[in-house]
Amino acid sequence: MSNKIYVGNLPYSVTDASLKSNFAEFGDVSSAKVMMDRETGRSKGFGFVEMASAEVAQAAISALNGMSVDGRAIVVNLARPREESRSAGGYGDAGFRSSGRSDVGYGNGGHGGGRY
Repeated sequence: MSNKIYVGNLPYSVTDASLKSNFAEFGDVSSAKVMMDRETGRSKGFGFVEMASAEVAQAAISALNGMSVDGRAIVVNLARPREESRSAGGYGDAGFRSSGRSDVGYGNGGHGGGRY
């Protein structure tokens, strides 16, 4: 079981320090980070907390999920691993590709080329 926790629906007033202190009641907090918008510098309303062990992480999740913070019911659960982006096109790790579809493009029939 993981010891990284997702905390969502946070009020914009919550900081890294206040997030850490709220979770410290349940055990050692390795890290606490509120995600910030790059352009505005304002909180995105969610963050991540890493606890010292899975047992204290589960205790914090059970106690804090649904708790009201500044009038907002926060969401606290185990963080899921980041999923790979599934964009339709553009420049990525595999280079430029116009589309993920194999039936689109030149020489495959339809508009823009094909067999005559």
